Amino acid sequence: MTRHLRKVGTNSGNDGCPTLYEVEGDRYVVQGDRVTDPGEIAQLDNLTEEEGAVVVPRELLANFGPKEPVRVPQMISFEDFGGMFAKVKHSAWRLESRLRYASDEDTDTYQQFAAGEPVTWDLTDPWCTNRREQTARGVRFERVRILDEPPTPGQLYLLDNARRNTAVGEDIRTLPRSRSEELRLPVEDFWIFDSRVVALLLHDGEDNLLGVELITNPVEVLRYAQVREAAWHHAVPHDQAQR
Repeated sequence: MTRHLRKVGTNSGNDGCPTLYEVEGDRYVVQGDRVTDPGEIAQLDNLTEEEGAVVVPRELLANFGPKEPVRVPQMISFEDFGGMFAKVKHSAWRLESRLRYASDEDTDTYQQFAAGEPVTWDLTDPWCTNRREQTARGVRFERVRILDEPPTPGQLYLLDNARRNTAVGEDIRTLPRSRSEELRLPVEDFWIFDSRVVALLLHDGEDNLLGVELITNPVEVLRYAQVREAAWHHAVPHDQAQR
C-alpha cells in the first residue's frame, strides 16, 4: 500500500532537493543527492541492493528534524543477534554479571559439571568452529565475568567453560563482585561489537534471556565502552580466579 508522505521542510527552493518528509508520524523519508561513488558506498555498513544512500546538508535535519527526544528501545530478534557475530569486523566484548544463566542448566555439559564429572567440551561444534575461524583472521573476542565470593555454582560452571572459550581463541577474565561494586560497574549483561554498537541482554528474575536491545547512540555506546575499559583493566585471567 502506498504510504502518505507529508513534506516537513526543504532547503532547496523550488527544485525539490534536499527535502524531508514525514511518514506515518514517526518515520521519515529524506530526498537528496544519491551516493554513487564506489569508494564511498564501500564505507557504508552492509548496504544491500534494496537500500540507497543520499547526501543532505546538516541544516535540513537541524531545521526540520524532530526536536523532542524520544527514547524507544530498539529490540532485535535472537536470530539477528546471532547474525551480529558473523558480521563483527575487529572486536566483540562481553560483560557477564549474573549469578547464573538458566539456559546453561539445560545442557549436557552442565549436568556433567553438577554431577562432579569432568566436563567434555566439543571443540568441533559450529560455535567453536566459527570462533576459531574468526580469531584466526584477527577478530578479538573478550569477556569479563563477575564472580561472587565465593562463586555460585553457575559461575563455577562458566569458569570450567572458559577452557572451551580460550581453546578457540577467546580471552576470558574475571572480576570479584566486590571490586565491581567499588568501580560502580552496572549490573548488566551486554556485548559491544566493533566499539560502535551495544547488544544489551535482558533477563527476567529467573535468569532467562527475554530479549536483546540494540544501542547505537554514540553517547550511550561510549558509556558502555567506559565500563569495558574499567572492567578489563581490573580483571584477571580466568585461571587466576579465586574459587
